[in-house]
Amino acid sequence: MFKEKDAYRVSTAPSVKSEGQLSVAASRMIEENMALSPYGTFRGQKTLERGLKSRHVQLIALGGGIGTGLFVGTGSALGACGPAAVFLSYIFMSFVIWMVMNMMAEMVTFLPVPGNTAQNFVTSYFDESLGFAIGYNYWYAFSILVAAEVTAAAIVIEYWTTKVHIAVWISIFLVLIFVLNMSSVKYFGEAEFWFASLKLIAIVGLIILGVVLFFGGGPNHDRLGFRYWKHGKAFQQHLVGGSTGRFLSVWTAIVKSGFSFICTPELVTAAGGECIAPRRNIPKAANRMIYRLATFYILGSLVLGVICDSSSKRLMSASSDASASPFVIGIQNAGIPVLNHIINAVILTSAASAGNSFLYSASRALYTMALKKKAPRIFTTVNKFGVPYYCVLISWAVGCLAYLNVSSGSSSVFAWFSNISTISGFVSWIAVAFAYLRWRKAIVYHGLSERVSYRTVLQPYGAYFVICFIGLLTITNGYAVFFDFAAGDFIAAYITLPIVLVLYVGHQTYVYYRDGRLTFVKPLHEIDLITNLDAVEEEDAMIPPRVPKNFLERVWFWIA
Repeated sequence: MFKEKDAYRVSTAPSVKSEGQLSVAASRMIEENMALSPYGTFRGQKTLERGLKSRHVQLIALGGGIGTGLFVGTGSALGACGPAAVFLSYIFMSFVIWMVMNMMAEMVTFLPVPGNTAQNFVTSYFDESLGFAIGYNYWYAFSILVAAEVTAAAIVIEYWTTKVHIAVWISIFLVLIFVLNMSSVKYFGEAEFWFASLKLIAIVGLIILGVVLFFGGGPNHDRLGFRYWKHGKAFQQHLVGGSTGRFLSVWTAIVKSGFSFICTPELVTAAGGECIAPRRNIPKAANRMIYRLATFYILGSLVLGVICDSSSKRLMSASSDASASPFVIGIQNAGIPVLNHIINAVILTSAASAGNSFLYSASRALYTMALKKKAPRIFTTVNKFGVPYYCVLISWAVGCLAYLNVSSGSSSVFAWFSNISTISGFVSWIAVAFAYLRWRKAIVYHGLSERVSYRTVLQPYGAYFVICFIGLLTITNGYAVFFDFAAGDFIAAYITLPIVLVLYVGHQTYVYYRDGRLTFVKPLHEIDLITNLDAVEEEDAMIPPRVPKNFLERVWFWIA
């Protein structure tokens, strides 16, 4: 990454080698892009605001992804797979999410304008039809995640009381999330900053608590050590016996842990068009992701395996209330008063926070589709606060699926939502990896290598790894259903695949009738990398570097 602001003042020569190389499709695409204002919206329309500060992006990057998957969803994985399997699964998935984060950060930093998010990468750099399918896949995945988090919040409330109907709590959380997303993005960012800060403080506290209990520092002075990892409990024999069953426990844990990470990198790319100094703040968020993944996710999964017995009957597999959280079970077993209620309160705020972030991402996903004329133009309309309110409204309406809890068990509904959204995220990551590889080739083809301001390690090998590993996870994620077939579980595991296929085939048919041809991979000379690039570089060059005045400011700048 360039350090000095003048480094961004580089050549503005056209990136396309020759005008004669432009096809009809490429010309139409560039004309559509140039019909937009310098920051992505249609000329004459109000666009999104750059209201997110560095600290907002940092906390959205991490805090938005720490929801009920880590606090509650780990309960079912721990009970079915064992603590060592859960720990290994978080190591594997942390590496995967780091690779995905790096790919997205490189592309969004190159052109950080409203609408240039994950689904747009697939459309612009790989294939229009696949981008269309992935765009709507992202939208409904984010929207369903809203329902999942609201469901989890209602579950947590029921830990304290069941006298109030669950629909009341669902309504309260849905209204809160809706109001926050309809306000100015700077207020949304501020709310998310404090929500996420609370979650991170809680995670740090739980990690410290785990270390204390490990060495016997609890009220009963019972030294836990790795007690719950002994006598064959580290790796449960899952579905079948022997070493095969222990391997399946690790694989199932990896699949289940995906929900804790799903759509986390997308939160950063969604914020790229609305944050201040994006070419400085987006790389900062990406660079620090690996340290935060290691600290919060990996250490957090290790701690829950230390303080909670995987054979506990109160885990999610046997309970539908908030006692399913391994952290709460461990605290109760240690005899620590009051703290279980504090942790449940944190789980409650984490669910509300994650739901808030996912509604934000869902609305921006739909907004992006509308900018690219893949959704009705009405969804490009923003209010005086720079909020695409029609996008927020329809995404919030999908989140109202949380009311399914009224007629079905909350744990079952949570499992359905988490499975559907997890596989939707997996499919999208594969598509983004293909888009990233194509983007790298297009950068070289158009001679723009010197204008790429941010590069990450282990690429493009990380992209190949994501395609292979996540592809295998996607195909096998529902394998357990064939041991004891249940139609509902099978549908939740694989429903995303036919939906994406139908969207893809439908759009390819439209493209064939529109252009009289089929293009499965966009030719390099048709990839537009120059529109808005000069404006981005000029804006970035005008932003003065942050110079710390003292040691405290130096520490704060490193954090935020």
